Amino acid sequence: MRAYERLIRYAKIHTASAEDLSRTPTTERQFDLARLLAEEMRELGLENVKVDEHAYTYGFLPANEGMEHKPCIGFIAHLDTIPDFSGENVQPTLVPDYDGGVIPLGDSGRVLDPEQFPHLKELVGHTLITTDGTTVLGADDKAGVAEIMTLAEELIREKLPHGPIALCFTPDEEVGHGADLLDLEAFGADFAYTVDGGEPWELNCETFNAAGALLEVNGVNIHPGSAKGKMINASLVAMEANAMLPAAERPEHTEGHEGFFHLTEMKGSVERAELHYIIRDHSAAEFDSRERCLRQIEKFLNEKYGEGTVKLTIREQYRNMIEALAGHMQVVELAEKAIEKAGLAPQRVPVRGGTDGSHLSYRGLPCPNLGTGGYCCHGPYEHASVEKMDQVVRILHNIVALNLE
Repeated sequence: MRAYERLIRYAKIHTASAEDLSRTPTTERQFDLARLLAEEMRELGLENVKVDEHAYTYGFLPANEGMEHKPCIGFIAHLDTIPDFSGENVQPTLVPDYDGGVIPLGDSGRVLDPEQFPHLKELVGHTLITTDGTTVLGADDKAGVAEIMTLAEELIREKLPHGPIALCFTPDEEVGHGADLLDLEAFGADFAYTVDGGEPWELNCETFNAAGALLEVNGVNIHPGSAKGKMINASLVAMEANAMLPAAERPEHTEGHEGFFHLTEMKGSVERAELHYIIRDHSAAEFDSRERCLRQIEKFLNEKYGEGTVKLTIREQYRNMIEALAGHMQVVELAEKAIEKAGLAPQRVPVRGGTDGSHLSYRGLPCPNLGTGGYCCHGPYEHASVEKMDQVVRILHNIVALNLE
């Protein structure tokens, strides 16, 4: 079975995670795909297959005789899709031999237009998998799941030489919990790769440093007829706070290694207001500077309006994985050789986000991220290339083969 056929099968299984829940998995439906994958792995002949109580799904492919001493490679992808756009009743659609034109997405009124999505011009002649315009496709990250499962099947079916290989499919990556409860001892890998990116030639070994920030404003609500010198309008103070942040350093104005402040939610009245932010930067020094900027705003406004008017809470989420990978760059270089062997020019691309691999690298498992051949994730325009998915499978094969040298 080719990787795209698996993607179509897996995409139809509703696995969206949920925000703001402390349990893992955040949704029981993630077990549906976990159990299916476990059954498939058992049928293929993998060993030590297990779905644990948190939906982490493990499988192990023992080394060929005489290759047991080789390092154990781990391959990881996540089960869940995003919680804030529908992943239910997904209807994947095949577009064979794409002609470079506009692709209608079912009867939704939405289209994939190369003028809006210029990368489509590079996919002319490919077979594409799209949505019907009403759901995500789930290629993030079921394309990665499909590619890893296809690798395992082909290694076994074609009796290809390999060292020890560990597989793990994780829950709740989309809500930031995917690596938290992965049992590294049971997994047993010496190094690993998440398969959760974009272009097959991309290799991600840098992520943002990330934090969430909550700015709470307590106002003084006085009848407006007698408010002079007494009222403190919490909503206006919140607006003042936001105006003190650099307007050019928002997501819609930044790219590459540039960081940002992103206002994700706001609510307020005269009496109370809240601003929710995420803070991102690849540079640790710039990231720390962003936190100091928010603390300076808190201090200034409390001095202006009175102590306790503004309260800032910052919660760090993850750090740039390059810091943890610095002593293990041979893992990155192995992937680059594998991409080159597939006839592609590897490119290290910084992730403008995070990956499970970032957390795992800080937990002691070096884990850069590989592409999947999926595009425009997290919305109805998500699509994947059949041919690009095949390239990813070839890259995974090359990693396995190069590990024997």
